[in-house]
Amino acid sequence: MDAREIRRERAAARLEERAARQAAGRNRPGLIRMRRARRRLSDFVLRTGGPLLTRMLAWTWRIERRGAAGLEQLAKPEPFVAVLWHGRLVPPLPVKGHKHRGHGVLVSPSDDGKLAGVALRAFGYRVILGSASRGGASALRELGDAVREGTPVVITPDGPRGPRHCMNSGPAWLARQTGAPMFGLAVAVDRAWRLKSWDRLVIPKPFARIVLHYCDPVRVPAETTDLELEHLTDALAANLLANERQGFADLGVPHDHDA
Repeated sequence: MDAREIRRERAAARLEERAARQAAGRNRPGLIRMRRARRRLSDFVLRTGGPLLTRMLAWTWRIERRGAAGLEQLAKPEPFVAVLWHGRLVPPLPVKGHKHRGHGVLVSPSDDGKLAGVALRAFGYRVILGSASRGGASALRELGDAVREGTPVVITPDGPRGPRHCMNSGPAWLARQTGAPMFGLAVAVDRAWRLKSWDRLVIPKPFARIVLHYCDPVRVPAETTDLELEHLTDALAANLLANERQGFADLGVPHDHDA
């Protein structure tokens, strides 16, 4: 199987999941109107108090960091490509060593993405608009320019519409183009609110225990083939999920991958 066939299979899987959502009635007009109303309310609440609420919650969180090589990479002055799931954005957001360092974060130009941008800017992140489905090529070019200028970047490869925990080859491609090291950030939380959105966005509750596992950095040589990029992508996704499963197990709660 070549790289194009792998990408076609991933695209088919995304379409199949969306069709299943449609068949299950999750896109009925009434539900869509309810989601839009809920989004407008959430937009108002999060824009006015979201960053402050996140800071207050973060003061109570108990965070354990794992992965010596990834942590070492995080502390270095050179840029990197970090990868985490879309639904895991909140727990690392206010963490010391992440915030107010100007890290570039790829955000969808959708309404939800613009809302996420409000929180990201409040914690000192640089917002780069784009996604695989809307402005993907230009977003990757901007990410590449940011990395070459010395800015670390963060990508949520299953955004902005899922399927949840589905990886695309964008991060590996970016690592190949720029020479920057790439690593995953696995997040596990023992108690959290989970939104009824496609990504099941995780918001840790007060005094939650959180495991942040920084996976080992990988450098992608310029001569890496497209097929090898796809294999690297699969390995990165598997590594993220494996470290999350371990984190959830150590916290004594089930992994929420299939929840």
